[in-house]
Amino acid sequence: MPTYDYECAACGHRLEIFQPMNSEPKKTCPECKKKRLERQIGAGGGIIFKGSGFYETDYRSDSYKKAAKADQDAASGKSSSDSKKSDSGGSTSGSTKPTPSKES
Repeated sequence: MPTYDYECAACGHRLEIFQPMNSEPKKTCPECKKKRLERQIGAGGGIIFKGSGFYETDYRSDSYKKAAKADQDAASGKSSSDSKKSDSGGSTSGSTKPTPSKES
């Protein structure tokens, strides 16, 4: 059930009323008792979906994100140990001796 904002056109009193969407708007001001109460059009509340079962809006934990990345890397043929080896500077270029050319 939404919360509606009301303002009295006679006395200027403002209030919020929690009521069902299908109910009729209130007409009588609780302050001055005149039938000049008007429902205001509000911006509404922003919706934030929390919990499981939502698609991209899930608030994922760090452990879930790490597991998902590991699965993605495994599917693409990479592993976390492969990326560590290439980043560690363990390159072997220049460390082997070239084979001598045979002159006939």
